Amino acid sequence: MAPRKQQEIFDATLRLAAERGYDGLTVEGVAERSGVNKTTIYRWWPSKAALLGAALVESDLLGFEAPDTGSLRGDLVALVEGVRRLLTEPPGSDIAVAALSAAVRHPELDARRFFADRFAREREIFERAVGRGELKGSADPMLIVDLLAGAVWMRAVFRGSPVDDDFPAEAVAAVLEGVQIL
Repeated sequence: MAPRKQQEIFDATLRLAAERGYDGLTVEGVAERSGVNKTTIYRWWPSKAALLGAALVESDLLGFEAPDTGSLRGDLVALVEGVRRLLTEPPGSDIAVAALSAAVRHPELDARRFFADRFAREREIFERAVGRGELKGSADPMLIVDLLAGAVWMRAVFRGSPVDDDFPAEAVAAVLEGVQIL
């Protein structure tokens, strides 16, 4: 399939999931919005769960490249800023909430692939930091990402609270420097 057509299908899939939720997402709707025949979609993805899972990982709409600012702190602030934008600005925020809701209620939608793909790309931040001597090799990159990204998910999605522009730097400082105990 031509990459441009594939992206149109992914874009239609993600936008329909955001608009209608997983239950309202249909292959027929994706076919109509993307201008392809539904048999074309079924040729590449056997179910709407497979289609949505592929769109979450491969869509340019949710594209992700690990930041490389030259420092661990800078990379982590940029990473958290990216998560903040994803979860607070449409269409990413609508897509993320719809996908999370679907993943909880529909185990056939394996959202772990999305997070595994992101983490595989994020890992290079930590490899570079170890190479520069900024981070011990024994540090747990997944724990660090979970603490930082989890803070954004908790505040933006679960609490529905604003995530201001200072939040990324503040969250990174709390993780890297710890919390002062009086």
